[in-house]
Amino acid sequence: MPTLVKAWTDAQQRLKAAGVDSPAIDARLLLEAASGATRLDILTDPYRELSAEQAGALEGYVERRLKREPVARILGRKGFYKILLGVTRDVLVPRPDTESVVDVVLQAFPEAMSFTMLDLGVGSGAILLAVLAERPAAKGLGVDVSEEALAVARENAANLGLADRAAFLRGDWTAGLGDESFDLVVSNPPYIRSAEIETLDPEVRDHEPRLALDGGPDGLDAYRLLAPEIMRVLKPGGVFAVEIGWDQSAEVEALFKAAGGDQVRTAKDLATKDRVVTGVKNPLGSDGRTG
Repeated sequence: MPTLVKAWTDAQQRLKAAGVDSPAIDARLLLEAASGATRLDILTDPYRELSAEQAGALEGYVERRLKREPVARILGRKGFYKILLGVTRDVLVPRPDTESVVDVVLQAFPEAMSFTMLDLGVGSGAILLAVLAERPAAKGLGVDVSEEALAVARENAANLGLADRAAFLRGDWTAGLGDESFDLVVSNPPYIRSAEIETLDPEVRDHEPRLALDGGPDGLDAYRLLAPEIMRVLKPGGVFAVEIGWDQSAEVEALFKAAGGDQVRTAKDLATKDRVVTGVKNPLGSDGRTG
């Protein structure tokens, strides 16, 4: 039977030869899951042998990764911000880019502050639950059109001990929600141009729900609907933060300004690409006074 270090090396080489990004990390994650070993075990006990069952499990995982199935799909879990989320084929795998939305929110709401938040298109619950985990006085509602996605989000909330502060509702964006109901509204809507979906990496194109990717011909369909609706359900003085494609800042900012957004700006992600359009609902109307 192979040792930990040999199994890791072999898997890494196979993934690298197939052109998989980050083969060393992927091979280690798959090995840890198949063998029950930790990263420390691989370093300190590299010659531990895998059992036949463990070696078989690793082979199955590697074969799936060679077909460009994402590691998070294979393992059924993904780290996001400081939390670990379960993921299924019914939800987008949370990406590091989206952590920028959480960063913007945490800057706007101090740790002890009590506030209500709405996550439109909540998916796995990534943004909502990451914020609630960092802001113990906050409560939130996650809305999604997919009942399967909501089931994933509910289970993640329960596993994280956040079910008492997170509610979930099946709905079409803001339909049925009252005016001026939330202090914060966030969303990571579909924003890929329809014609570009087939050019995406296989991990995204073949394994992510199309509904969560397709933003229409120019990628902006969701924002046209969301901008006025987000402003409607925000309380005066409330904050919005939406993820965007790296080249959509000007268009999305314009949509929110036209809908009555104030102090609208774009925040960058860790790769210094435009990633989050954020702003507030003016608490004093449209005269620009801030008190």
